[in-house]
Amino acid sequence: MIRVATEKDYPVLIDVWEQSVRATHHFLPEDYLQEIKLMLPAIFPSVTMYVYVDESKQLLGFTGVADGKIEMLFLIPEARGKGIGKILLHYSMHILGAYELDVNEQNEQAVGFYRHMGFAVIERKETDGLGRPFPLLSMKYTQ
Repeated sequence: MIRVATEKDYPVLIDVWEQSVRATHHFLPEDYLQEIKLMLPAIFPSVTMYVYVDESKQLLGFTGVADGKIEMLFLIPEARGKGIGKILLHYSMHILGAYELDVNEQNEQAVGFYRHMGFAVIERKETDGLGRPFPLLSMKYTQ
């Protein structure tokens, strides 16, 4: 089930984000990961956030959209490969109208997932959103 995220969800969203990043973003140094983590409560309100919860109400993942762009899509590691990422991506696209995203180039699993889902690279940026040397691929849905 997908529902709107609330401020009460923020601690769990931060935990989901951290679990996801630790499982997929091995290229990020620990100090940078912690820096981003501290920024999340300030970032969340600027994004339309939706969460995926299972039958027992456990939050398994979330998506965040702003201005027609998917800004976030994170799952707990145990939820990967079960179709939840696809559900959140389709929701972001077909309900929230977001057909573009940026993904870390070094997160090869995510890049492969988005390509498989019909996204193509339209631009490569040498740095991430904070100006750090972690290249981003801007992708757009093309199918």
